[in-house]
Amino acid sequence: MALIQFTYVSNVLLRSVPVQVILPVDKLSPEGEYLPLKKYKTLYLLNGLWGSHVDWVSGTRIQRWAEERDLAVVMPAGENSFYVDRPGFHTDYGKWIGEELVTITRRMFPLSDKREDTFIGGLSMGGFGAMRNGLRYADTFGQIVSLSPALHLFEGDGVQVCGLLGKSPADWEDIRNSDVNPRWLAENFKGEKPGIYLACGREDDLFPFSQLFHEVLTRAGFEHHYVADEGKHDWDYWDHHIRLALNWLPLDERVGGLNSGNIKGE
Repeated sequence: MALIQFTYVSNVLLRSVPVQVILPVDKLSPEGEYLPLKKYKTLYLLNGLWGSHVDWVSGTRIQRWAEERDLAVVMPAGENSFYVDRPGFHTDYGKWIGEELVTITRRMFPLSDKREDTFIGGLSMGGFGAMRNGLRYADTFGQIVSLSPALHLFEGDGVQVCGLLGKSPADWEDIRNSDVNPRWLAENFKGEKPGIYLACGREDDLFPFSQLFHEVLTRAGFEHHYVADEGKHDWDYWDHHIRLALNWLPLDERVGGLNSGNIKGE
């Protein structure tokens, strides 16, 4: 499994941005030959608040499981942005995730350009970003994985969201009824609906908001897999559920390859 870290100049953010990619191009057959190259199904995987592009690899076993399923995983740095467009000098993080990052990584790597092969996921802040951008850019992403998402943002008095977007509290109702809000997007969705995997532990303070969003999705007619189980807001939970989410995604059958953890004895 190739683990690649690179930076590129983002036209949307107008600076160099770091990205980490898991890419199964170096998988060897039992005979020691590289397996045929193909266009890989891809998961754009978003980190949580205070995190970075290396979080998923250091906190979970995503690299091993992606290799098993021939899945490419693209992990950008969210920079505490909640992955939404914000007023300011080149701070359109939603457009960056939903448009530019997909385009540039498809230029760089052998990634499928099919909607049914392109997925978005994340945890906490990244779970919010995955839900918002997965719904906003549903013509690009066929499936959404949202773990312990910070969906509470739009269920309070709006102070936090208005501050995040540099808006006045007087703008709150306009913001709530816009495509920044995942709930508004779900309730006003038009077109082909993406599949959704939504999971949150019952011991997580964010659990009531996942339960509420599950009800929103149900009323809006989304086919989704909702998990409300034991768990906290921690890496043990996300490590467990990212594997379950990969099993839920329409991925290839498991194909082993030679590596340091899979070498046949003489």
